[in-house]
Amino acid sequence: MEPFRFHVLICNQQKADGVPSCYANGSARLIDALRREVANQGLDDEVQVTVCGSLGLCEHGPTMVVYPEGTWYSGVKIADVPEIVDSHFRNGVPVERLKRTDVAAVRSEVLGNRDRMRAALRQKDTSGAVPDELTARIGSFQESRIILTALELDLFTAVGERASAAEVAAALKTDARATEMLLNALTAIGLLSKQGGCFQNSPVAARYLNSNSPDCARSALLHSASLWKSWSNLTDAVRAGSGRRTGEYDTEASIAALHRAARERLDAVLKAAGVVWGRMLEIGGGPGVYSVAFAQANPQLEIDLLDEPEVEPFASEYIRQAGLEARVHVLAGDATATLPQEGYDLVLLSSICHSLGEEENFALLKRCFAVLVPHGRIIIQDFVLNADKTGPKAAALLALNMLTATRSGSTYSEQEYTTWLEATGFQAVRHVRLPGSASLILATRE
Repeated sequence: MEPFRFHVLICNQQKADGVPSCYANGSARLIDALRREVANQGLDDEVQVTVCGSLGLCEHGPTMVVYPEGTWYSGVKIADVPEIVDSHFRNGVPVERLKRTDVAAVRSEVLGNRDRMRAALRQKDTSGAVPDELTARIGSFQESRIILTALELDLFTAVGERASAAEVAAALKTDARATEMLLNALTAIGLLSKQGGCFQNSPVAARYLNSNSPDCARSALLHSASLWKSWSNLTDAVRAGSGRRTGEYDTEASIAALHRAARERLDAVLKAAGVVWGRMLEIGGGPGVYSVAFAQANPQLEIDLLDEPEVEPFASEYIRQAGLEARVHVLAGDATATLPQEGYDLVLLSSICHSLGEEENFALLKRCFAVLVPHGRIIIQDFVLNADKTGPKAAALLALNMLTATRSGSTYSEQEYTTWLEATGFQAVRHVRLPGSASLILATRE
């Protein structure tokens, strides 16, 4: 079976520092360049590019194999990509200078690397060495902290198109020696490149981490810097059974993170909700992304958005920019204490349940039931655990996040939501999984 004219396998396996690998020779950037060039030449329906593990020619990477004919290329550079795509993929003529034609030598090298790898794994196992994967997981906080520090400093904006360490330090008013060390580390993990003593942003950093980019996500990603402080107290939280926010909570970063997440889920939430008439109440609305979208979808819909007082300025500004102040009203208040008057056709609980304990959620759902009209609906948008609470991973991790930062917050399973809703009087409970980590729980007041 040949569903594509060409199927390209490219090694991108990362290995320990100092061990030859395609990744160390720039395979990640090569893969990106190849996919872009294939698309630019209009061949993405004919050429399937697949990233794979080691192809065995580690010393001569990056390596790629092109099927159906089985052409092996070694030592491919980004500069070679246009020629490969045009000559081989478009015109069917392999690039001879990059081909490996010595079949016996290729086989010998591949088998030799395989045998050395197996021997090394046996030696590590015999010695009782900690597996590389576990070591990498334990140390992964280091890369996270490097990136968060760079975001806090707005380093990627200071780098701009190109800058030396001294220029970045001067712009940020930071220590020159320490700044260069940070820049070098960011280069090592692939977010910067360095040439001639100057640094440049990678394509990803330039698009998402530079404040001058229209797609910059820095403000939203800074929410993780706030979480860093509470997560550092996880051990104490597990011992005590609850945690607390430490230091000053960055409301603006939290709102930005909610805004970005809501935009990603917006279409799926609107589709699941269907047509909404009459009046709607959004609880925990944050920046108001859902309220604005629902209002835009139905010109007759009136919406109240209820959230904490410190959130009100952000939501009001977003709603003002959308020109919907007349139909979307921001209410500052505490949903765990009281809700607005009754008469709503839809209540949307937007990322609020994980901040509350079981009893608080049950009480909140009873208040939601009371403010809905007959046949009114409730939609809960949150991270929902499976029955044994071991996944999805993002939901299980969020439970610990709430442990560190709240008195009784957690994430909950579909079964728990169903039990609360049916005990409250709701019927027709159903679970809709959204793309990504979040889910919807829907029910009706019959």
